Amino acid sequence: MKLTFYGAAGEVTGSCLRVDHEGGSFLVDCGLFQGGREAARKNRQALDFDPREIDFVLLTHAHLDHSGLLPRLVALGYKRLIHATAATVDLLGVMLMDSAHIQEKEAEWALRNARSRKARRWVEPTPLYTVEQARTSLGRLRAVAYDTAYEPGPGVRCRFRDAGHILGSAVIEIEIAEDGRTRSLVVSGDLGQPMRPVLQDPTPIRRADYLCIESTYGNRAHRSFEETCAELATILRHTLKQAGGNVIIPAFAVGRTQEMLFVLADLVRSGRIDRLDVVVDSPMAAAATQLTVLHADLWDDETRELYAWMQRNTDCFRLRFVQDVEESMALNSVGGGLVIISASGMCDAGRVRHHLRYNLGRRECAVVIAGFQAAGTLGRRLVDGARQVSLFGERVAVRARIHTIGGLSAHADQPALLNWLRHFETPPRRTFVVHGETEAAAALVAAAERELGWPALTVAEALVPYHLDGSSRGLEQARR
Repeated sequence: MKLTFYGAAGEVTGSCLRVDHEGGSFLVDCGLFQGGREAARKNRQALDFDPREIDFVLLTHAHLDHSGLLPRLVALGYKRLIHATAATVDLLGVMLMDSAHIQEKEAEWALRNARSRKARRWVEPTPLYTVEQARTSLGRLRAVAYDTAYEPGPGVRCRFRDAGHILGSAVIEIEIAEDGRTRSLVVSGDLGQPMRPVLQDPTPIRRADYLCIESTYGNRAHRSFEETCAELATILRHTLKQAGGNVIIPAFAVGRTQEMLFVLADLVRSGRIDRLDVVVDSPMAAAATQLTVLHADLWDDETRELYAWMQRNTDCFRLRFVQDVEESMALNSVGGGLVIISASGMCDAGRVRHHLRYNLGRRECAVVIAGFQAAGTLGRRLVDGARQVSLFGERVAVRARIHTIGGLSAHADQPALLNWLRHFETPPRRTFVVHGETEAAAALVAAAERELGWPALTVAEALVPYHLDGSSRGLEQARR
């Protein structure tokens, strides 16, 4: 048995694990690289194998850094099934189509730009994949129930457990029969922070021979949820009431937007804010919110109670979803009093860039960063204190207050990751730390060794085949 990480090794995005075993090969996740100048090149070169060698794909959740290369995989020749939870299947129907639309639009823009520059060496820009290819990939999806054992292929048995990260997210337990014995591999996907709104806490796992665990926040602890809510209430009161500006919240359309809505509603319900006018300007977030309501059986009890309150109190918590472009543009003329939630969460695409263009230069406004910002993204530059940024080819001064609130992250922090690991009855024979920048991954390894006494922890390296007898050998990394 052999593991090869094609992404999310020493970085956060591009999750894709290939498992080769006696009976064949399969993938766990097939995600986009995001952020930084190298992302486009990495996405073009990411699937450096013959997709026809893959027997099936297991998907931990719908975020594009875990799912966004599925249409390309299918376009390159993959013709078999992609297994995910029912909620993930529903979300992908929105997310992959939207991603493909963006790919096509960016290719059109690149083509116009290349023509205007009259490049000497003509290379016609093509999308990473098309809307039609994304639609074809959706036909490969098969829904799997939580906590139900099933066999996606010969000699392989799986269970999807609730990861508490976003709607439909899963930890995947995999049993592989090989050499007359069965070995277990657990892939955490992205683990949610316990005691957060909307979803259940991550399911504890008791045993595994081999483990792949995320480490997005492996080097830090989040602020407490109560402290974060108090800080957010202060920001809202000052910006909306005293300064008379708008609050812009960049948020991923799936997961972060829905959690943020419930947090804002609870601030009003608890009396910490008198009333709020909230606009969600993202068609995909609107669709994802509808799906979140459709899957209310996955919510925790507190969220069900809060949702009922929201439906009864639309006078003090006014919520509006913006769909068409004209309505979105009209928000630019509103000088103050709005909370605008818009994608993308790292500010590198989507309508949020327009809202930043019109509000970043105004001292009375505020931008609330509530999630991880990958290196190279506009969101990361704002967090790092940039005094000027580029938006749509223009230089925009950063005069609005930039607030980073860490307690609303959908990712488990280091203490939560360690607590999840404590549920294992014995340490795995080998643990691979993935989905984190190098510093964060190394910090989680050190903490697990120090506090849990776990042996055989490895910060996974990309494109190195790990043979599960304990050895590893390098893989030629040169690409054609």
